[in-house]
Amino acid sequence: MSAVELTPPEAARWAARAGLPLPADRHAAVAATAHHIHSVVAVLRELDFGDTPPAPAYHAEQEKPDAAA
Repeated sequence: MSAVELTPPEAARWAARAGLPLPADRHAAVAATAHHIHSVVAVLRELDFGDTPPAPAYHAEQEKPDAAA
């Protein structure tokens, strides 16, 4: 999605293209939700993960089911 905000007709067109036709009363809500998601992802893209190892390097330790045990 570009920096230009998605319009309700565009949201309907993209949803239909994905096989998810929307009722007319949902176009504006879907466009607003898409804009919100884009805003959040834009913030995440600005984070510096330089010292973070890639996901395959993570090894979860076996945890006890009850911390009191």
